[in-house]
Amino acid sequence: MKGGGVAEKLAAEKQMAEKPTGRARGIDRVIALMEHLHDRRAPTRIADIARDTGTPRSTMYELVNTLVEARWLELRDGDGTVYFGPAMHYYGSDYLDSVDLIRKARVEVAHIAELVGETAQFCTLDGDKYLVVLNEPGRRMFRISSEIGIKVPIPWTASGRLLVDHMDADEIRRFIPADDFLLPDGRRIAEDEFLEDMHRARTQGYVRTTALVDRFTTCLAAPVRDPAGRCIATICFVVPADTTEEAQQVMIDTLKASAERLSPGR
Repeated sequence: MKGGGVAEKLAAEKQMAEKPTGRARGIDRVIALMEHLHDRRAPTRIADIARDTGTPRSTMYELVNTLVEARWLELRDGDGTVYFGPAMHYYGSDYLDSVDLIRKARVEVAHIAELVGETAQFCTLDGDKYLVVLNEPGRRMFRISSEIGIKVPIPWTASGRLLVDHMDADEIRRFIPADDFLLPDGRRIAEDEFLEDMHRARTQGYVRTTALVDRFTTCLAAPVRDPAGRCIATICFVVPADTTEEAQQVMIDTLKASAERLSPGR
């Protein structure tokens, strides 16, 4: 075979290898379906999922029927919508029980929420975003909390200032998208201000922010660190902004003690 023929054959084989199979496309569509339901956080019409994910309607109905049989999804009677099924709860519970840090954090979060009476959370990073992994409401009638599993820009959060405190200024600028410094109300957090907050938080061993996303809310967070000292998660309280300084200091001490208990090998 001449050189040109060999090159053409290799190019064709590469194209075939890179071309997604029907099974791969099906998996991608299942992932898109699950992500869509998670983002919506509510039962959704199958036709709407098909439209929003760019999936042919007949394909989406076929996928949904298969996943309903597996109990990954369930059809809601009477309104033609679909949502996560009981199997997803069991899988999620298995995951939480399998991760030593999260299993311990569940106990800690419940304990400090009961001890202090305020909403407690366990948070971490997912890529270049912050998210709440565990949330335990406090005893207040009007509770302040964030939804579990929803990705939020790092600069919008107290915890974010701890979760990236191992990075230098250039790494921070490369890691956090520039638009993430823009708050929902249009205010922009100055990068230098964020870096100052980050260094102060690392020195103090905790961070406190007020009126970032909600002007009536203060967030207090302490770092959970690995044996090398890197912040791998945070434990937090979310409280009304008018909470007294004395009460906040008690909460900070509680968080720091809790975070120390959770920090592996420390």
